Amino acid sequence: MNAADRPGPSSTVVGREVPGFDDLDPEWLRNRPGVKWAGVGPDVLPAWVADMDFPAPAVVRDALRAHVDGGDLGYPDWPDGTPLRPLFARRMAERYGWQADASRVREQSDLIQSVQVVLHLATAPGDAIAVQTPNYPPFLATLDTMGRKTVAVPTTDTDTGWRMDLAALADGVARHGCKALLLVNPHNPTGHVLTRAELEEIASIARRHDLLVVSDEIHAELTHAPHRHIPFASLSPDAAARTVTLTSASKAFNIAGLRCMVTHYGPDRLLALRDAEPPELYGAVSELGVVGTEAAWLHGDAWQRDLLAVLDRNRHRVRDVLAARLPAVRHHMPDGTYLAWLDAGRLAFPKAPVQTVLERGAVRLEGGEWFGASAASCLRLNFATSARLLDEVLDRVVGALAPLQP
Repeated sequence: MNAADRPGPSSTVVGREVPGFDDLDPEWLRNRPGVKWAGVGPDVLPAWVADMDFPAPAVVRDALRAHVDGGDLGYPDWPDGTPLRPLFARRMAERYGWQADASRVREQSDLIQSVQVVLHLATAPGDAIAVQTPNYPPFLATLDTMGRKTVAVPTTDTDTGWRMDLAALADGVARHGCKALLLVNPHNPTGHVLTRAELEEIASIARRHDLLVVSDEIHAELTHAPHRHIPFASLSPDAAARTVTLTSASKAFNIAGLRCMVTHYGPDRLLALRDAEPPELYGAVSELGVVGTEAAWLHGDAWQRDLLAVLDRNRHRVRDVLAARLPAVRHHMPDGTYLAWLDAGRLAFPKAPVQTVLERGAVRLEGGEWFGASAASCLRLNFATSARLLDEVLDRVVGALAPLQP
């Protein structure tokens, strides 16, 4: 794939609606069984969980339908692993220039499951793990329930956006003797995409302290120009040898329900530990999950180009509305993902921010202390929806919060 063919934002979407993305039927959305819409009342608009409102790509749905219509839902024939192993390696080479080794890829059903497997194999209760905060709540909950010591690395608010505090990372790792770094890039919830300079500094810290780097790159294909994703393992041979890379088609193609992801093991010892476990101890991926992921990665790039253009338009819309109508709320347009992180700490809330927006605006957002202690006054808004629904969400959020501004 040439660089010109890689998915990226398209200015042709600006100012017009896009079929398949902007013609969403609210009744269809409310009848969906997924948690995003089923988890709210009939008058509430959901902009919380990280699912998009858009239908999965037609190429994925067609592939799944054809496989089911073929009538064979028996045991798959994968003696050397699923077809996703070489396909992942090819995609990494074509998109990022990273020569990942397909033989080091293993499948899991879920990102959180893979994080837990890696931490179980590589660390022990009481070990310190560095992690960005705010962060995806299941990651923080995983560290807590597994008895690992969380070493929070704050994300700071700068004039140019949210930034990982690398000085705090170096200090925290040294003081607490961290065994691993759980790195989320692109970052959920702020949408920051780490630059090469930032990644190289993190790699230097990891090398000095012999850190395992568990790199969640599940939002990698949702970066917005001029930002580009750089796989952590691609930085150097040392980085490759200490990094476990986690990714999936689930976010970039809206197919999380297929429960399929891949894990690339850089450390030899860790891969050996993984393969020495009983073969079905951590379960296996569904054949339909593999079929859907394969279809997305092989045939979904045109759909993804349209998606990125829509998301780019929507992130600008969020920025413009907040700047004009909620100036007391701190917000930086995300470099990647479809998530907007709002710091509403200057507002006079009568109760928790998420609950306030729900009761006063009938919009369900995500946020608060689940993302870390520093996030109590913050909100996460999912803008992966149609232009009309996004405008309604923003109108309701503004209506709920504008009276609370100083």
